[in-house]
Parts: sequence; structure tokens; C-alpha cells
Amino acid sequence: MMETNELYKEIFNFSNLISAWRKARKGKTKKNYVIEFERNLLENLFKLKEELQNQTYFPKPLKTFILRDPKTRKISKSDFRDRIVHHALIRVIGPIFEKSFIYDSCANQINKGTLFALKRFNLFKTKVTHNLKLGAFCLKADIKHYFQEVNHRILIKVISRKIHDEKVLWLIKQILNNNVLDNNEGRGMPLGNLTSQFFANVYLNELDYFVKHKLKVKYYIRYVDDFVLLNSSKEKLTEWGGAIDDFLRDNLKIKLHPQKSRIISLSEGVDFVGFRNLWRYKLLRKRNIKKILAKIGKYKKREITKEKMLEIFQGWNAYAKWANSFNLRKEVVKKIYSNHD
Repeated sequence: MMETNELYKEIFNFSNLISAWRKARKGKTKKNYVIEFERNLLENLFKLKEELQNQTYFPKPLKTFILRDPKTRKISKSDFRDRIVHHALIRVIGPIFEKSFIYDSCANQINKGTLFALKRFNLFKTKVTHNLKLGAFCLKADIKHYFQEVNHRILIKVISRKIHDEKVLWLIKQILNNNVLDNNEGRGMPLGNLTSQFFANVYLNELDYFVKHKLKVKYYIRYVDDFVLLNSSKEKLTEWGGAIDDFLRDNLKIKLHPQKSRIISLSEGVDFVGFRNLWRYKLLRKRNIKKILAKIGKYKKREITKEKMLEIFQGWNAYAKWANSFNLRKEVVKKIYSNHD
């Protein structure tokens, strides 16, 4: 492990900043703020390097907007130059933490994601029910207002177990303190930042270790703040649920969502990572269907180009294929092409 300032130097290393800029601009090359930054690309990157090197870097205020997709969420976006810094930071510290993440932590990592989580859920369901021959249960849990409640002091304490470079910790604090949450001093991370997604995993890695090593739960999967435990005993899941809630409150200053955390029979079907996972088949959640229909509505009003609509459909279709959705996908195609020249 690198000590003192060696790790920090890697962050503002010019080749790292170039790689970070490439990652930050991916899929956004036509955006005005990217074009503007790239007018004086080298000058802007050198300025960023200098600010980081001298520790005079200060993030610009976040831009906040409401996203309805169809669930209403407040998304806060960092300025493009700050996003480059986020990528530069994660490129250096990401590998240090990722090797300590459990296998079934599924979000925001290479070769992981919702479909990985879904495959693991299917595998665990098969195992716990002995090939669907026996009944079993699932503790489906969600953390209440997770991103708003992350405690900065605890997060820094967790990070500093692996990162001993004070300058790296200084940069992380700069990013964490650039917050838009009212009356939430020392708490919360904005949805929409790469660093928020990464720190969310680091923070809940504490829970993962508690569940796997202390409670010794065999079938456990976490996707951001949404997680499931599978077992043949409802009583065991009730006991684990209580222990998890106590652990979260005492150690991470967060708690389970009382309405969204419950024990469900696997035969009833479990909502997880965008799918309704029933006994022998899967359906897309209504929210996901509403989302694609809303996009088609925008396309019909010519708010979305044909190229963009097809790109959205291809992504949705690849995802929807994982459910038993042949007729639904046929209907969606019909809706896209009906009454539109």
C-alpha cells in the first residue's frame, strides 16, 4: 500500500487526468459544456492539475434537477471539470477497495450490474428451494433515504483504513462537502455523481462483511441500497433482519425502510433489480414499462429523434429479454411505429 503523498500524486498525474477526461466525456461529446471545456482542453487540464497539486482545488456548485422516470428523484450534477476529478480519483483508489468487495455486491463495478444480480438471485433461489421443490423465503430490504443519510465522518473513517494519504482524504472531503442537501451538515451524497455511487459501495461494504462473516448468511445479494437474503426459514430471516437493522443504526447511522423491508415467500414473487421474480418466470416491473411508454410518448411529440428512440429501445429490449416479455416487446415495437412517419 502506498503511503504519504505517493497515492495523491497518481491522481493529478497528467496521463491519469487525460484518461479521466476521456471517461467523463464518453457519450456526452455533443453537450455544450463538454465542447466549451475542450475549446482550451490542455489549458483546462493543466489548470486542474495545478489546483490539485497545490490543494487549491474547490468544486463548483452542483446543478440540481428533478428527474421523473417515472419515480421522482432529485439528481445533482457536478460541473464537467469536477467530474474529471471524480474519475481521476476513482481510477486510483477504486482498485484498492474493489478487491475487498464481496462477490455479490453487484452495483457500479466492471462486469457487474442488474443482470448479474438477477442471475445470482435465480441461482440462489434454485439452491435454497432444492430446484423449486421446497418452499423458501426472501428478506427484501431497502435502506431509508440512503444517499441523504450517509454519515461523512463514518465514511472517512472507513476509507482511511485503506487510504493513509492525508491529501487523498482532503480531496474526498472536498467532494463530500460539495453538497446541496439542506440542513444536512456532515451527511448525504448527491445522486448523480460517480463518487457517490462508489462511496455508497464502500460504506455498505461494512454491512456486506457483517452479513457474510458475522451472521454467516449464505444467500445474500446487494445492489446499491437494495438487498435480499434467501433462506428456507422465515424465523431465521426475521432474526437476521433485526440484527441488520441494529448494525446499521449503531455502526452506520442509517436504518432499514420500514415499508420497503419485509419477508416474502419466494412463491409470491420478489421485486428485485427491476424485475418481478416469480416462482418459474420473471416479469418486468410496471415502473420499467411506464418508463419506455413515456419515452415513446416523447418520441410521438417529436421531443426525441428517431435515432435516439431506437437507441433507447435497443437498450430497453436487451434488458427486457431477461423477463418473460415476448408479447410486451412486440407491443412496444408496434407503439413505436404506429401513426408516425
